[in-house]
Amino acid sequence: MAIVETSSADAAACRSCAAPLTGQPAFCPACGKVQAPGPADYFSLFQLPRRLEIDLPALEAMFYRYSRKLHPDLHARATEEEQQWSTAQASLLNNAYRCLKDPVERTKYLLRLEGAPLEEDQAADGGRVNPSKAPADLLEEVFELNLQLEELRANRKLGEDDPFLRRDLEQSKTHFVAQLEAVDRELRSLWSAWDEAEERGDEAGKTGAKRDLAALLHRRTYLGNLVRDVNETLGDL
Repeated sequence: MAIVETSSADAAACRSCAAPLTGQPAFCPACGKVQAPGPADYFSLFQLPRRLEIDLPALEAMFYRYSRKLHPDLHARATEEEQQWSTAQASLLNNAYRCLKDPVERTKYLLRLEGAPLEEDQAADGGRVNPSKAPADLLEEVFELNLQLEELRANRKLGEDDPFLRRDLEQSKTHFVAQLEAVDRELRSLWSAWDEAEERGDEAGKTGAKRDLAALLHRRTYLGNLVRDVNETLGDL
């Protein structure tokens, strides 16, 4: 049961029975002994193609099946080295499952596998949103939002409150949350574009889908930062 994959050029032999191994299987297909972990592709780990629409119940079932096979109790009499390998394989399995079951993390992971650059927004101004990184169509809204946030923070320092300003910020948050939901819907529609291009071997289609997915993830991160900043500022009061 191969749950870790490298290229076929990495063929080796089981350290226990010397049976030939292709790639980096977690277990020897001949004797069942756990093997040393190697570089992994999370999709291949679960024997899945690199697609964004995946069968989540099947993923979960496979995760629990592999987890049982890697349970420490099953390797209690193994060598210390094999126990270490089992622990490492189990950690890899957990990381892969957490990533692939989350739709946004799964999208980011696939794009990284495919070499697509991701512009993960990191706020540069004391943890606050940096307007210079805003998507062009959000610049005006972000400028106004930052003015409102700074005004509310200044009021807080003076021990004052402005219920109308708080109301405006709540409305802005609702607006940005709605945009986040729209981005998530658009992301899901682009999954099909990627999956169909992958199935056809359409490199131009894959390139376009990667570009559009990366742009949407950038927008999603930025919108998420805006909502976070509003929540933090309102929560401080």
